[in-house]
Amino acid sequence: MEKLRKHIEEIIPISDEEFESIKPFFTIRRVLKNQYLIQQGDDAKYEYIIMSGIFRVFYLDEDGKEHIVQFATENWWMSDYIAYFNQKQANMYVVCMEAGEVLCLTLDGREKLSVTMHKMEHFFRVKLTKGYIALKQRVISLLSNNPQQRYKEFADLYPNLMQKIPKKYIAEYLGVSRETLSRLYSNNK
Repeated sequence: MEKLRKHIEEIIPISDEEFESIKPFFTIRRVLKNQYLIQQGDDAKYEYIIMSGIFRVFYLDEDGKEHIVQFATENWWMSDYIAYFNQKQANMYVVCMEAGEVLCLTLDGREKLSVTMHKMEHFFRVKLTKGYIALKQRVISLLSNNPQQRYKEFADLYPNLMQKIPKKYIAEYLGVSRETLSRLYSNNK
């Protein structure tokens, strides 16, 4: 829980009393490698903050092809947000790629924290805004950058993930073939 406190305090200061009132809204869950937190058709009950591990958020198209929407690692938030905020069944999958631990927060808990503690409402707004900006930057990159530019951008933004995530998933995330990724990797050594 101390990691959670440090994470929150990157945006807002909180007292010991405030943190004690925040803690009960979060539940800890240990996750094994290849374990799913969300699968298509599940109720998207939680959003997750990652304490440790690496996760992949993806959806499957009609042909069964996987499309990676997000990788997530320590201090990142993830869920199938369309399903979570609309309290619908998930269309996405969230799978653990490296064993870890997450904190789970229900939408009801998020709303109660926001109503009872203005600081947390501010915290959630800042996190949501940053996530929205990152998503927009990813969409713009996919639409306007060539594979070389997308590779460099990913490598610059997430050097630690380059070493930990299998190349086939990085290729999928970047929208390139495995062979193209190998060439890009070789050209950037």
